[in-house]
Amino acid sequence: MDNFLLSIIIPVFNEEQNIEPLVKRLIPIVKNFSYEIIFVDDGSKDKTVVNIKKQTFKNKNIKLISFYRNFGHQMALTAGYEIAKGDCVITIDADLQDPPEIIPQMIEKWQKGAKIVYAKRSEREGESFFKKITATFFYQLINLLSDIAIPREVGDFRLLDKQVVTFLNNLNERQSFLRGLVSWGGYPTEFVYFKRDKRLTGKTHYGFFKMLNFALEGITSFSVKPLRIATYFGFMSGIFGFLGIIYELIRKAVSPQSFVIGWAGLFTAIMFIGGIQLITIGIIGEYIGKIYQEVQKRPKYLIREQINV
Repeated sequence: MDNFLLSIIIPVFNEEQNIEPLVKRLIPIVKNFSYEIIFVDDGSKDKTVVNIKKQTFKNKNIKLISFYRNFGHQMALTAGYEIAKGDCVITIDADLQDPPEIIPQMIEKWQKGAKIVYAKRSEREGESFFKKITATFFYQLINLLSDIAIPREVGDFRLLDKQVVTFLNNLNERQSFLRGLVSWGGYPTEFVYFKRDKRLTGKTHYGFFKMLNFALEGITSFSVKPLRIATYFGFMSGIFGFLGIIYELIRKAVSPQSFVIGWAGLFTAIMFIGGIQLITIGIIGEYIGKIYQEVQKRPKYLIREQINV
């Protein structure tokens, strides 16, 4: 396929200093294609929108969607997918950690038949040891508990064929875990490898706890294994409790004078059982919360402003 429209979706949140450098690197790469660049502002509080507008006035192929407030990175991507008109759609963050220079390689893989082309990190430069460890923990946790295998060392820098984008847009889920949904379809997949650079400016918006919540979102969206684990915990605590009763009855029968009820053992038992109960209730609560959000059927996001769309 030689004549095609390329859509590039860029979700942004407080990235005012990265807009112009990103556009300067991106335009020379895509100028030989028919293209559209869609910035989706996720409720930025700085001058991100102002700087994007400057680019939209210079180039009508650059578009802007602006939310009223922060709806989250996944919702920004979802909005971009629903607006994009391209035959292939690439999503990339604005921090320039993911090099736009590999976009032609991704397009080449797509032209050869791949429906999904992931940009996979071969190295992670400019990131702390803690960040690398938590990223590894994220992929291990989600692949351990989820029924869908998500490729490791990939993020949201990927190319999707229009067929895959249409599939995503037709889903009715409000809480869309896109990394899992993209893999769930089972479309032909290829990889392009790259060395990840450090952020151009600013700090990452994904800390440890946000990554942990992101992992929980993915796990509960694609698996009921946590519910089964809660059931196993219940059986285990019940078995331990029953064995403890048998042990104490035998000890009392064999040596009545040594039978003393100690507060330490009682405290430990209560803490153990209480902990299991809280974990179980928390797991069930996660699933109930997702059901609650789905049945509300509120809009996924609210658009404040659109330019060149």
